[in-house]
Amino acid sequence: MKALRAALDKVHPLFAKGGPLQIAYPMYEALDTFLYTPGEVTHGQTHVRDNIDLKRMMITVVLALVPVTLFGMWNVGYQANQAVQQVVEAGEKYVGDWHYSVHHALGFGHDPGNHADNFVLGAIFFLPMYIVCMFVGGHIELVFSVLRGHEINEGFLVTGLLFPLTLPASIPLWQVAVGIAFGVVVAKEVFGGTGRNFLNVALTSRAFLYFAYAGQISGDEVWTAVDGFSGATALGQMAVAAPADGASGVAVQSLSSINYAVGNADPVTWSAPITWGSAFLGTIQGCVGETSTLLCIVGAVILIASGIGSWKIMAGVVGGAIGTSLFLNGVSSHTNPMMDVPFYWHLVIGGLAFGLVFMATDPVSASMTETGKWIYGALIGFMTILIRCINPAFPEGIMLAILFGNVFAPLIDYFVVSVNVRRRMARYAAT
Repeated sequence: MKALRAALDKVHPLFAKGGPLQIAYPMYEALDTFLYTPGEVTHGQTHVRDNIDLKRMMITVVLALVPVTLFGMWNVGYQANQAVQQVVEAGEKYVGDWHYSVHHALGFGHDPGNHADNFVLGAIFFLPMYIVCMFVGGHIELVFSVLRGHEINEGFLVTGLLFPLTLPASIPLWQVAVGIAFGVVVAKEVFGGTGRNFLNVALTSRAFLYFAYAGQISGDEVWTAVDGFSGATALGQMAVAAPADGASGVAVQSLSSINYAVGNADPVTWSAPITWGSAFLGTIQGCVGETSTLLCIVGAVILIASGIGSWKIMAGVVGGAIGTSLFLNGVSSHTNPMMDVPFYWHLVIGGLAFGLVFMATDPVSASMTETGKWIYGALIGFMTILIRCINPAFPEGIMLAILFGNVFAPLIDYFVVSVNVRRRMARYAAT
């Protein structure tokens, strides 16, 4: 390590101001501060002393994402191997695309009971998405850093991992590149870079793909990485459940048997239930990192224990979701089965758990006042359930709800501060 430190110090003059490689200083600084503590310190009589900086904060968030990432890769392979197994058991042969060619070349088959088999196949799908995202987004960050003459911020380490975790494994890689490029440029860099964006960058990227290329990020044919596969997610199935006059709980009951199919001309069909337990564990279809509520809770514990994620925002989202769900349950509807879905189902299906832990708590785009965090979280929870239940064309709601909350966060903080100022003025005036 001393030799590496010495090597970095030796080439530092080349990248320093006035050196021949001055324009490339952000690249040098990014490597140096990633490996070692920054050498600069704050000067002056008043400043905050803390043992955590932006780099360590972002690394902690990445560590909190590791459990859902590893499980997501396993689940991608598990869902795909389940589908392929159905084809094989029907006496047909499944070849697949280059992902499966690599998988076979490594000596694996299609056994959903083989955890290594599942994990390797899922990794073959996910890692290219992650690499493309980091390469494209990272280079855009580099270009803006060079043009502005400042260091490369570590915030993209989180964005570059969050974004592919919100996508289906079957999405084309070029769309991953287009999506992250749009998010980094439009939601972040045009506002000045890290710390100045008012929208969550990863969610902005996903929202762009959802509205620009809806066919590759929504519907029944994108969630399992198998050619010709068709099958609804839990939220998708609930949203289209046939209403019955005088009956309640139709949406949840529809999960007891979901029809899946693989193949085009003569598809292989089968049924399988989705239980609350499988939804909580995450062994269901969905975006790569959003299916396991259990591991999202693990991530929440890490973020709260490290003081990075706000437990008030998380609790606000949960409270808002539960309250809105209970209200709609009370109102009920014979024509909209989603209004009867219990709150404990809403908490384990879709991306609600993932969004409230890793997206809503983004310290840049969320409310900053302590009271505002409760209001901000409750607003997101309310909007999530409202979108899910009232808009049948959009069964998932957490993405738009968080972006909606991002827009209102400055306004929430403004009113909270204004109320506090008026309260203090009235108190001191009385004394």
